[in-house]
Amino acid sequence: MQLVTDSNAFVEAFFRTAKYRPQFPSKGFAELQQAREWAASLVHWYNHEHRHSGIRYVSPAQRHAGQDCAVLRARHELYLRARERNSRRWARHTRNWDPITVVTLNPERDAVIKAAATEAHNIRSVA
Repeated sequence: MQLVTDSNAFVEAFFRTAKYRPQFPSKGFAELQQAREWAASLVHWYNHEHRHSGIRYVSPAQRHAGQDCAVLRARHELYLRARERNSRRWARHTRNWDPITVVTLNPERDAVIKAAATEAHNIRSVA
């Protein structure tokens, strides 16, 4: 099997995150064990410490454990209190802290694909 860049978009996105970490070893590893230890620490950071924009800045571990809703609710309340104290800071509303229900890597592309599939289905239904 040949692996190409679109074989697994999530893995590619993870690799990009790894490459741009300040801790990424620019000169590689002297031994396999060093690479394994570094990768294990990266995976731990990525899953437990890194706040992902696609899931409203909670960690995957928080999301997986079902803690994301409480975290997001607390953030929303904090923003509401801050807006009450200094309403001039916000022109309209606070940030959206609603939990994300579906996670996709490229939601814009997925919407375009879904619209095209719906259009194709509608054309076939008429014909």
